[in-house]
Amino acid sequence: MLSRWSKFKQLRHFATGSLVALALAACATAPGQSGRSSATDKQPLGRLVVAVPDQEHDLIAQLLAGEMALTRTDLKAASQAYSRAAQLSPDPKVAEQAAALAIAVRDTAAAQAAIARWQALGAKPAPLAQARAQLALSQGNTEEARRQLEILVGTGDPDAWRQFGRVLVGSRDAAQASALLEAIATPQRLPADPQAWLAMSELGDKLGRHAYALQIAEAAVKRFGTAETYAWLGQMKYRDGDRTGAKALFDKAMAKDPKDTHLRLAYATLLGQGGDYTAAAKLLDNGPQDADTYAMRAALAARAKDTKTINRLYTQLQRAPEDVRQGSAYLLGQLAEMLDKKEDALKWYDQVADDDDHAFDADLRSAILLEDLGRSAEAHEQLAQMQTDYLDQPAMLRRAYEVDAELYMDEQQYLQAERAFSRALQVNPDDPALLYGRGLAYAEAGQTDQAVTDLRRLLQLKPDDTDASNALGYTLADANRDLPEAQRLIEQARAARPDDPAILDSWGWLQYRLGHLDQAETTLRGAWTAHKDADVGVHLGEVLWKQGRQEDARRVFDEVRKMDPQSINLHNTLKRLNP
Repeated sequence: MLSRWSKFKQLRHFATGSLVALALAACATAPGQSGRSSATDKQPLGRLVVAVPDQEHDLIAQLLAGEMALTRTDLKAASQAYSRAAQLSPDPKVAEQAAALAIAVRDTAAAQAAIARWQALGAKPAPLAQARAQLALSQGNTEEARRQLEILVGTGDPDAWRQFGRVLVGSRDAAQASALLEAIATPQRLPADPQAWLAMSELGDKLGRHAYALQIAEAAVKRFGTAETYAWLGQMKYRDGDRTGAKALFDKAMAKDPKDTHLRLAYATLLGQGGDYTAAAKLLDNGPQDADTYAMRAALAARAKDTKTINRLYTQLQRAPEDVRQGSAYLLGQLAEMLDKKEDALKWYDQVADDDDHAFDADLRSAILLEDLGRSAEAHEQLAQMQTDYLDQPAMLRRAYEVDAELYMDEQQYLQAERAFSRALQVNPDDPALLYGRGLAYAEAGQTDQAVTDLRRLLQLKPDDTDASNALGYTLADANRDLPEAQRLIEQARAARPDDPAILDSWGWLQYRLGHLDQAETTLRGAWTAHKDADVGVHLGEVLWKQGRQEDARRVFDEVRKMDPQSINLHNTLKRLNP
């Protein structure tokens, strides 16, 4: 596609040409007339008649129509407009664009006409052969595609092998493309350029021709011995399970170019994948640093839970050159969070540029941090702004609503949580995670029927979802209804995760509802021992109380109160047991 600037210059050229033609027409006289004006014509242009072409023959109109169709991604309409423009324009670039679009929409007749016009206007041999090869491949004509590809690489054009690769990458038939690659891109024919060898090896690997890719990679190492050729062969050896061979090749690559940042990152990635995080970190610690090396060093330190290194990285990155520091604002925020410097993290996230890939994540983390800092109103205000900012981006809008709902759940504001989940479900209907969240919000708000509806719908969508089975079983048991169904669901969850404290809590609470107090006490005590969760403690305390062991129950309730002083469940239970 022509660039916007090229298109502007081209249209300006055509417009200028039209003005020149108009001036020439003004100077011309009709046959049989003198060039002298009659006495009655006071203005020389008063008698001039200009023929205005219809839209079909108006070059600028066709070019504009083609560009407008491209902005709508209507390739068929764009192809038709450019095909007409190609026949009107003396510019070979217009014909080239017409050919590319016709090939893309598989309009053989239009493609052939555009290619013929392009050739007549002086197309260069290499791009012309490339277009003809693409057309042949789209028709399934392997023989003609090979002939044109042979012409392409034989032109000696410095861009020929790149164009060759583009033709094969665009093929709809991987087997056909693979056969042509192996037949033409042989070690004997490839140019004295290591980049071309690497490109063909990578293309072979992408097309599933591993033996060919390995052959070209090994030949490239022997012929050129550059850092890149060693590194690429090292990656292939690593994927083949030869870690020793891969490391040896990367060591040779590093010896060739020890300061190359991309090379160090690739080697560190390989070491990290092999579990040698210490070696990977050491490799990245030395040599030039940029945003990518800092990010990977931080990831390695986080994985190793190395707070000392995280602190050192945070200090180093704050002192990095301004462009690196500004481009790493999100990473600085993450490091500050890891170091529990929440206010600092907020400041860094606020510096993430709107066009940064992490802008959304920075806004989201800011909202969560505001909640952690006890600034709930600001957190929800931040999320409300995000819900406006990302209104046209469904995935991000859904996530903003979901986090809003999760914060409301943490605040035990269940009705607001339900509303946020419901808005998210308007964006993504029947989203399992959202149905699960809203079902829990309904249950906590005491709206059992709505909770059961959501959780049953979730199990229709995902019948084997253990969390949904447990949640629905517990909701029914807690409401003391449909207990046989509750038992079936919780048994299903127990079979999948027999030691899960949450599922044990559900099972113990079901036994309490069934009147099996001893079994309930045993199960709930096991869950409480495994995981000191406030709700489990409340359930255990209630069972103990009903067994007549009020002192034991009070001790458990006291523990729960220390864990969660604001527990609504504890408050309601104590009010019910000791009115």
